[in-house]
Amino acid sequence: MSRTATVLTDLLGPIDPSSVERIGHGEWSRAYFVTTTDRRQLVARFNSATDEDFLKDQYAQRWSSPTLPMPRLLEIGRASDGEFYAISERAMGEFIEERDAAAMQRLLPSLFETLDAARDADVRDTRGFGLWQADGTAPHANWRDMLLDVANDPPSARTHGWREQLARVPAAQRAFDAGYAVLQTLVDACPNARHLVHSDLLNFNALATGDRISSVFDWGSSLIGDFVWDLAWFTFWQPWYTAWASVDVRGAARAHYRALGLDVVNFEERLRCCELAIGLDGLAYQAWTGKSPDNLAWTTRRVTGLVGG
Repeated sequence: MSRTATVLTDLLGPIDPSSVERIGHGEWSRAYFVTTTDRRQLVARFNSATDEDFLKDQYAQRWSSPTLPMPRLLEIGRASDGEFYAISERAMGEFIEERDAAAMQRLLPSLFETLDAARDADVRDTRGFGLWQADGTAPHANWRDMLLDVANDPPSARTHGWREQLARVPAAQRAFDAGYAVLQTLVDACPNARHLVHSDLLNFNALATGDRISSVFDWGSSLIGDFVWDLAWFTFWQPWYTAWASVDVRGAARAHYRALGLDVVNFEERLRCCELAIGLDGLAYQAWTGKSPDNLAWTTRRVTGLVGG
């Protein structure tokens, strides 16, 4: 029996070792599908450094609803080998990244309903703006400070050291500097509004069944701030998914807001500002990992295109 299967047996009781399947996504933790002998289908995640993301998932459970569906988190703790763990019910569906253009087009109404549910979530028990912690507190006094903070590289950040790494790639550094200069001109168009923002929906963190979003999970990157950020996550990264080239996410979102009677003031400026912040954060992260020069080059081109705009 593998070490992971042994740990899972300690946590869950008898399991079928052959059912333990590594899920190939996730930078900060390891995840596995597992089936117990009484046929429960679960997801087990492990992190050797921190349980912060698991605790954020636990906090986010209060916002789960039919239009913002989340797998039920069953247990968080520390395993016998010292690693932090989280056990959740397994959600069913296909990752939205696996959809072709037609299937993605059909999914958009449900996706926008999910983003609406996040926008309407009651965040009165949280404090601040930006990346909130497991107690619901975020570090910034306002949303604009959060956006401008993308240029900082504090020692406390998980990706500390990205500035030094980025400086070794001159094209990426130039794109970052140009993008940040434009972001500074747009930031005052952004409202000081507090909404729940997932901020990681295109990293294999959302499932769909048919034409409906069936589950949203992994709230480790979640923010409190402008709801337009989650839309910008799609519009910034959409060109990465070449199968979606014909899908007009931006236009569909605008039509959706009109149908709701929702006046999104300064929509274009806010969307571009969020796209730039997402792109700059992407440059920082990819420079820090150093894993894929091709990905860094792609993001460099994408940010440069937004700068020209």
